Amino acid sequence: MGKVEKSKFFLGLDFGTSGARATIIDQHKQLIWQNKIQFQQVPSLQLAGIWRESLFHLLDQIPVELSSQIQAIAIDGTSSTVLLLDSQGNVLMEPLLYNDDRGKEVKHLLSEVAPPDHLVQSATSSLAKLLWYSQQSEFQQARYFCHQADWLASLLHGGRPVSDYHNALKLGYDPENLTYPDWLKSSPWFDLLPPVVAPGKAISCLSSSIANAEKFPKNCLVCAGTTDSIAAFLASGATQPGEAVTSLGSTLVLKLLSEKPLTDLASGIYSHRLGDLWLTGGASNAGGAVLQHYFSSAQLTALSAQINPDQTSDLDYYPLLQPGERFPINDPNLLPRLEPRPGDDVAFLQGLLEGLARIEAQGYEKLQKLGATTLTKVFTAGGGAQNLTWQTIRQNLLQVPVQKSVQSEAAYGSACLARSSQSLE
Repeated sequence: MGKVEKSKFFLGLDFGTSGARATIIDQHKQLIWQNKIQFQQVPSLQLAGIWRESLFHLLDQIPVELSSQIQAIAIDGTSSTVLLLDSQGNVLMEPLLYNDDRGKEVKHLLSEVAPPDHLVQSATSSLAKLLWYSQQSEFQQARYFCHQADWLASLLHGGRPVSDYHNALKLGYDPENLTYPDWLKSSPWFDLLPPVVAPGKAISCLSSSIANAEKFPKNCLVCAGTTDSIAAFLASGATQPGEAVTSLGSTLVLKLLSEKPLTDLASGIYSHRLGDLWLTGGASNAGGAVLQHYFSSAQLTALSAQINPDQTSDLDYYPLLQPGERFPINDPNLLPRLEPRPGDDVAFLQGLLEGLARIEAQGYEKLQKLGATTLTKVFTAGGGAQNLTWQTIRQNLLQVPVQKSVQSEAAYGSACLARSSQSLE
């Protein structure tokens, strides 16, 4: 590890759907140490306890020669995963996860509170979950409502939960004007909402008891966090307007760094503030799940190696597993287009890869038509980032450089966020 005693270190923690990761970087963004833990399968009522145990387990595993020099910590969590706390900070009810849609039971309340075309008008938004909580008997004891990342950070600094404007977007926070809108301020439960600051902004020092127990410096800062998907973007290496990240997972997710925000909720397009820039994008229903439906991982590797990416096929596929698309085409009845299927699996796979590449290209074209900054470079994350044949097909179509993300772990992005809390010379 070299002369660690002269270095400054920064810790990022990522809380995903199935586990948590910790990453330590130095002031030059070099990866120094990382670790991970899988969550146990437990009833949802016990989830908060699992998250707490995982947090402190990861801290306990950090070698003391590193922990003693960590300057700042930032945590990312899954978007719209929320908790309700009492005045002592105890969790009152089961956390509601990012994909929990019981907010549909209070759709009438949502319509009464928020503007009709607002991003929060979704059964899975943070605000919808707060309104669902408000109908439960335990709500009378509530003092704080917060997101997963807010709560985990509060366990470290010991104060009330503080949020960031990434996590708070689906609560109704206005990132353009950096305030809660008046329609939220006038609500009867507004006092439960967390203060909101910029991601990476220092909230407080680590509580003295935790600093002592974990062998951290007493002046180690706990910073406001972000969501897991934005932490993954921060890990990619994209920093300039026009740079984008395509996540090639089970679905195709596009994020473009733009000089101005875009909103087209019908197509699932909205924007997160990123300093003075905006992170805008959308997600297609097409993606790697289609490839895995037809081929094993070994087949994908072997067949891709036989494709000539510079010679296009005449297949015109729109690779969906079932009808319905949201971005770049907003059509709930759009049919998959996977015919004709050639007898040669190499040709069939090439058609699928080209179809997905066209969807990606159409997505970036749509964002730019809506006013986003012109695309200049694409970083690739997710399992599909390993496929160099696909990368060449995509680069030929996009006509901009395409490369793998610098780092693929969201925890690395959160560590970069922690690093941003200090001006480093």
